[in-house]
Amino acid sequence: MGQKTHPYGFRLGITKNWVSRWFNMKDYPVWLKEDKLIREYIRKRIERKGQPSGISKIIIERKPKKIKIIIHSSRPGVIIGEKGSKVDALKEEIKYITKKNDININIVEEKNPATNAQLVAESIARQIEKRIAYKRAMKRSIQNAMKLGARGIKIGCGGRLNGAEIARSEWYKEGRIPLQTLKADIEYGYDVARTAAGAIGVKVWIYKGDMKQKGIQRDDVIEESGKRKGHKK
Repeated sequence: MGQKTHPYGFRLGITKNWVSRWFNMKDYPVWLKEDKLIREYIRKRIERKGQPSGISKIIIERKPKKIKIIIHSSRPGVIIGEKGSKVDALKEEIKYITKKNDININIVEEKNPATNAQLVAESIARQIEKRIAYKRAMKRSIQNAMKLGARGIKIGCGGRLNGAEIARSEWYKEGRIPLQTLKADIEYGYDVARTAAGAIGVKVWIYKGDMKQKGIQRDDVIEESGKRKGHKK
């Protein structure tokens, strides 16, 4: 009997940081439910019919009377809108949901969508929904990821593939995927394709190399270091 663990949760607090960050744990059940609601609302609000949302992750930071939402997206222009009109409307809608007036939304661009596991899984799922052959979508994603510097990639699709009566799963892999190595920088993504035959799950693991720096890396530290490097140039 196989014993599996989530690749992100396995490294949480070691090389991966929390996507929900709270100043205390007093209202844990309420905030957990609210964070889930915010993430689901943002994805549904931005995702268009038949098109991927382009959102890789949503980080929520809470302070006593303030909520900061950091959206990592491969299509920031779609979220921001003309002169920031869409992001302002989104901010007002989240204020109504959370009943808090101080909401701050930051948009961070994902520069390499082909090497982001969540975006790859989402792309394959939308292609399957458009009746593109799952094998073709999987192989193309593997080629693009390896070309752009990924050390290894594994993709799995499970369900009624090609409308078959019996569900099955198929896997494609290239390079190394050291899932048991804690210092390995491995991203995991999951999405579901809703087809006429039924749901097809898509799982993606991408290995980008080993972490050189010990401990978790905070997003604000990475952003600040990037700004300083750009300022020096």
